[in-house]
Amino acid sequence: MLFTKLTLDTPILIVGGAGTIGSSTALHLRRRGYTNLKLIDSYPFPSGGSGNSQSAGGSDLNKIVGYADGGVRGELAEETMRGWREDPVFREHYYEVGELALASLPSNIASLHSEYIHHKTSPSNHPDPDPLEWLSTPSDIIHRAPHLKAESIQGWQGTYRPRAGWAGAMDAIDSVGEELKRLGGVEMIFGSSGTFSRPLIDPLTSRCIGVIAKDGTRHFAERVVMATGAWTPSLVDLEGQCVSKCWIVAHLELTDEEAARYKGIPVVYNEEVGFLFEPRYVRDPSTGTSRWIIKLCDEFPGYTRYLPVRPFRPGKSGNSKPIPSEPINVSVPRSHSDHPTDTVPDEGMMRLRRVVEVMLPEFAEREFVKSYCCWCTDTDDAEWLFCEHPSCPGLFLATGDSGHSFTSLPIVGGQVADLLEGKMSPERMERLGWRPGRGDPDHTGRGGPPAKDLGDLPGWAHGDDPKEV
Repeated sequence: MLFTKLTLDTPILIVGGAGTIGSSTALHLRRRGYTNLKLIDSYPFPSGGSGNSQSAGGSDLNKIVGYADGGVRGELAEETMRGWREDPVFREHYYEVGELALASLPSNIASLHSEYIHHKTSPSNHPDPDPLEWLSTPSDIIHRAPHLKAESIQGWQGTYRPRAGWAGAMDAIDSVGEELKRLGGVEMIFGSSGTFSRPLIDPLTSRCIGVIAKDGTRHFAERVVMATGAWTPSLVDLEGQCVSKCWIVAHLELTDEEAARYKGIPVVYNEEVGFLFEPRYVRDPSTGTSRWIIKLCDEFPGYTRYLPVRPFRPGKSGNSKPIPSEPINVSVPRSHSDHPTDTVPDEGMMRLRRVVEVMLPEFAEREFVKSYCCWCTDTDDAEWLFCEHPSCPGLFLATGDSGHSFTSLPIVGGQVADLLEGKMSPERMERLGWRPGRGDPDHTGRGGPPAKDLGDLPGWAHGDDPKEV
């Protein structure tokens, strides 16, 4: 489908270029010698993370970083972790404090133990030694996470992985932005001129030749990469391959003395409760002061936000005009950067309080200083959607985060670059390609009950119309 041969000076446009997948793609292309890159985004680096607001999933205090055991991410696990430990762009933002993966339900414990056995009997999957320890009693768990209380974790079991931890999300993506500036050869446009409105389609070839921005600016390119994360299904009709969902996040403020007691704790993750990180000393731009913050998250099927929208829908191959579309119901993110008073639904707040009661009982009565929703977009099988649009040559999709892309920040852009260069293996192209209706035949997706919709839940929108985009 490629219209012209890709050369190092081919104009390439990355939409959503200040987010996780977009910034990594720009970095990998620049490191491979491409010199005619343009990235556009509504927000500067990290996308949506300026000030006190978060929009993109990677625009956050911290994200879990560790080995993936399955799918394409599992195949790339060693390369990913090497990037976090060795690449100068990323290594100073990675904190290898270890990670506990825990559960109490017998079925979930069995799943964790199966992963443990697979890991221990498949050393070839991890040529760089990655020890994994099975924790079978509360005392085993408390030995690795002394802040937990035995009475709160009765029946818990799971694994401890010392060669894992967390990364400063905003810091790492900012570091990519700084490296792109240092390397040069990348034009960056933000604000309304960098906000996607619709693709530019050549009427003679049906090929995508750029995009039109919100303010009418036209950005021309021979390759257009849609790295627009959770916003992608509302911008381009993906025929149901991705569903955007949000998860809920809260921050607790600690004193210097309290932070000293919790500094260095491992990431603690329980798929039935939630997860948390060690405290970070962060600056509050609204006050100019710094404070210690612990970030914690509930673990649940996520929330959708279905609204009628008209995403771009290309005509069939050979038809130069996009199909005029009636509105379709798509789950549409709500930007915290544009709606900074948004918090979380009342029922979600109750679950966040439970995370504190179970994992941080010392602070069971302490109020949160902040809560918000963090968006990503899921495929059924939790694999990326990386492909050229089958009905719109020149338009490449780089989405389908499924909650895992930030961990892959050092390497994910290399996969997109391989796609553009025609270097991706046929087998991987099949797994990551256009696949409406395929579902999750190998049961690798998130699973669980259906997500509730924010439109049916009170307590999260404050002061404006909850249907406003």
